[in-house]
Amino acid sequence: MSLRRCSRTACGRSAVNTLTYVYADQTAVLGPLATYAEPHAYDLCELHSERLSAPRGWEVLRLQSDIKSRGPSSDDLLALADAVREAARPPERPAPIHSADDPRLGEKRGHLRVFSSE
Repeated sequence: MSLRRCSRTACGRSAVNTLTYVYADQTAVLGPLATYAEPHAYDLCELHSERLSAPRGWEVLRLQSDIKSRGPSSDDLLALADAVREAARPPERPAPIHSADDPRLGEKRGHLRVFSSE
């Protein structure tokens, strides 16, 4: 796993937040570190996140996440366990039809079957 660094010049600290701009709304959005590095987003360390300011007339929207402090809940763990069990379960296949007299198969004519529209 590579550690992402702050985007500010000459800063070698670890990034903890991601900054994006919404130019149409004149808003700077600072939120939790994005899962992937995006070309038009800036990863910032704690110090530069706190010092962030926006151009005059712009709004700074700070999104807080408490996921790190609270960790996964028991509901999250149960949902994960259920998903793992579901993925491990073999797929159900319909029972094969063995009888040639089954009305669902229709009347056989050569290699084709004829079904009534009733």
